[in-house]
Amino acid sequence: MGLQEIALGGIYLSPLLAYALLGLLVALILRALLYRLPGTSRPWFEAWFDTALFVICTAAIAYLAAFTDGTL
Repeated sequence: MGLQEIALGGIYLSPLLAYALLGLLVALILRALLYRLPGTSRPWFEAWFDTALFVICTAAIAYLAAFTDGTL
């Protein structure tokens, strides 16, 4: 199952924290790639776009992690 606690130096962390950090990294990379595409303009509501991209990336990583043994 993908929602196992992560022990880091005796402190137990939620796996969602790791998924969110990884989702942020993926969202930043995707954002940079999307803005470099020719023929595209910046979205009207840039903050909403960035938030939605982060949520989608985090949800996708959590969904994919449910099919693994819980390690990233």
